[in-house]
Amino acid sequence: MKQGLSLRVSQHLALTPQLQQSIRLLQLSTLELSQEVEQMLDENPFLEVSDEAATREDFGVAQADAPVTADAQDFEGADDAFSSAPATSTSSSSESSTEAPESPSADADSEPRLEDSWEGDGSVETAPDDSEWGGDAPARKNNNDDEQADAIELARSQDTLQQHLHRQMLSLRLSPEDRAALHFLIESLNDDGYLEDAIEALAAGLAGDDLEEFDELQHRFTTALGLLQNMDPPGVGARSLGECLSLQLLDERNTEETRAAMAVCKQPMELLAKRDVKRLSAATGCSEALVKAAIAIIGRLDPKPGRRFVNVERNLIIPDVLVQKSGRGFKVTLNSDVMPKLRVHDIYANALKQHKGQQGAALQQRLQEARWFIKNIQQRFDTILRVSTAIVERQKNFFTHGELAMRPLVLREIADELGLHESTISRVTTAKYMSTPYGTFELKYFFGSGLGTDSGSNASSTAVRALIKQLVAAESAAKPLSDNQISDMLREQGIECARRTVAKYREALRIAPANLRKTL
Repeated sequence: MKQGLSLRVSQHLALTPQLQQSIRLLQLSTLELSQEVEQMLDENPFLEVSDEAATREDFGVAQADAPVTADAQDFEGADDAFSSAPATSTSSSSESSTEAPESPSADADSEPRLEDSWEGDGSVETAPDDSEWGGDAPARKNNNDDEQADAIELARSQDTLQQHLHRQMLSLRLSPEDRAALHFLIESLNDDGYLEDAIEALAAGLAGDDLEEFDELQHRFTTALGLLQNMDPPGVGARSLGECLSLQLLDERNTEETRAAMAVCKQPMELLAKRDVKRLSAATGCSEALVKAAIAIIGRLDPKPGRRFVNVERNLIIPDVLVQKSGRGFKVTLNSDVMPKLRVHDIYANALKQHKGQQGAALQQRLQEARWFIKNIQQRFDTILRVSTAIVERQKNFFTHGELAMRPLVLREIADELGLHESTISRVTTAKYMSTPYGTFELKYFFGSGLGTDSGSNASSTAVRALIKQLVAAESAAKPLSDNQISDMLREQGIECARRTVAKYREALRIAPANLRKTL
């Protein structure tokens, strides 16, 4: 095999750091973007929050695409070099090329002013460390309302079930041994408020092979369990669903229906879940009318008394786009409250011109990163606005008549209209929300497949789900509609929808089957 040298000219696509950041910012939600902005404000000294509307000259967007100068000796002419440097962004696919921000013109006056579309409250608490620059740099202002922050913290601070029970235990006069046993049982509860382990198992785990200690612990735990089951919330400390419901029935008035409900709770829960009135009546010895009244009482009880104490993460949904009625059409605007007002720090940027050497080159890189970040955020909101406007234009009937008038829409239609890739539209519509006259919806809500109709057109799956919900809401309580009947009713209206499709849509709407929707 003969070895040799040869030259080949080839082209390949690569993602620049700027383009990678643009793609990543595009798929972030509003809350994630806020965290990203705060982190960037902490890490980059050239980035600050602006209290006033800023222009592109303030942002330094015109210099964002310029490469970092290898020679760090002439930084005083860096701005001129930025304005004349060509863009060097490349992409790895057709998807990435459509997301790349357009290279700005060297003439800043020829570009549209950013103040027309760049608004926000600038609510970022983090301030830069200005001590290294002599302490004369202005500190960032905190525009957050203190009362609103306190309300959010208060909403997030919630007592756990164990804390709630421990406070009640303080009012009981108990011996140290009984208090320790009750404390142990409280800590053994699961999130639903149930005691999953048997008393014998808990005692055996602590006593080991000591039979005398086992008997003592079993007695202490039995006494503590009685105290626990009398605490708030009712039903806590139960070892089964039937016991949990029975404990809650103790707080009800002692009537014939309540006694029947107690008897029903002692039967297998499968009979209660199926509402098998005849078998429950035979098992309890109560009349069918009394069993029906007992089931109605049980339906008002809480099967998971500890669930309301679980500290569930609260995700605040803030709309990115606002849609308002404007004459005969609709006006689409960005929510200014979620748009950060950022600019390049003037004092730091001016101080950079006085630095020489390798340290100046590193700072020049951070300055360019700040300009990239601002430009990519603007590109993100511009893309969201373009996609949202196209969605509103395609779904005008929804904004006029509601979800029954929703038309079929797929990502490719919007992508072809805007000249973007489908994956770009998918990133834009994920975790982004639109405020409409009918409520706040995720942008993905307006996309749906189509079902064939007799007229040859397609009906949106969203509209079909809304129609199924409407049919179920109007059904007879004594004779609820089955999936086959709903399918036939849709077919009568010209919509071809199989029974399995109806069942899938019904489950997506969290509507129970016909046998469980039947009321007594």
